[in-house]
Amino acid sequence: MRKTLFATLVALLLAFPALAQKPTTYPVGQQTPRDSVLKVAVGDLAPDFELPSITGKKVRLSDYRGKSNVVISFVPAAWTPVCSDQWPGYNIAQEMFKEFDTVLIGISVDNTPSQYAWSEAMNTISFPVLSDFWPHGAVSESYGVLRSDGVSERALFILDKQGVIQYIDVHDINARPDLGVLVEELAKLK
Repeated sequence: MRKTLFATLVALLLAFPALAQKPTTYPVGQQTPRDSVLKVAVGDLAPDFELPSITGKKVRLSDYRGKSNVVISFVPAAWTPVCSDQWPGYNIAQEMFKEFDTVLIGISVDNTPSQYAWSEAMNTISFPVLSDFWPHGAVSESYGVLRSDGVSERALFILDKQGVIQYIDVHDINARPDLGVLVEELAKLK
């Protein structure tokens, strides 16, 4: 029975190759690179927040003060191509983050169940993934990276151990930020 079921499945996949290669990301196409106004600047104390994570626990930014540098990575939306490329790339750099005594936090305006499923599908996210879903985009708005269409900009904020913003990159929403630039900026904190 199993061999027959397996043979049938293989035959279907061979007959309909698109089923085997169905994309797992939503094709958003080109978007305007920026349509928000920053509300913070380098040298400001980063606005504190507490958001739910995909582990079921809440994460408060101020809990890292005095302990670790922090990189906050805002991405527009789960299940989109650039976001699905950007965050898994940070796993390659986990040792680098440790070397710079830095914690990476990922934030999107998606709800937690969607983020959880997305993270599981990528099977590589090893840092806190936080939901800025409700009140919708409140944290993104407090940093000035909430777009008019309800998603956040693709943005990176580097905070020192005192919670002071040392670097801001509101990036082209259609492109992944350069990891090399992030490394250079973190090196300045040593």
